Amino acid sequence: MKEKQVAQMPSQRRIAPNLEVKLAAIAISLNVRLRSSDMPPAMQDHALRYSRSLVDAIPDATRPNPSHIARALKKEFDSVYGPAWHCVAGTSFGSFVTHSPGGFVYFSIDSLYILLFKTEVKLVTEPRA
Repeated sequence: MKEKQVAQMPSQRRIAPNLEVKLAAIAISLNVRLRSSDMPPAMQDHALRYSRSLVDAIPDATRPNPSHIARALKKEFDSVYGPAWHCVAGTSFGSFVTHSPGGFVYFSIDSLYILLFKTEVKLVTEPRA
């Protein structure tokens, strides 16, 4: 009888189960639904809390402006974690992005979906003639 070969996934960062539970509890308390992530728990926590504060700062009578939320979240992450963060926010969008390892989170707050990701910055130099 032949042994089954198990396909190995490339090494993925796994966070400790207690951190996953803590992050899940934070998401529940903020009424945020975490959809997908490749980001350290502390950064996810920052993204969820900051986004929730942006949405909560909007008066109840008005709907959140996705462009303003995306811009504010991008600026926050650029200033705290370095440049090259990108953010998409809206009620309906599609995406296919390439991100730096540890720099991707996708979540929703009510009917607003937020995609935050980091890309690698490389200095482009002109070749000498």
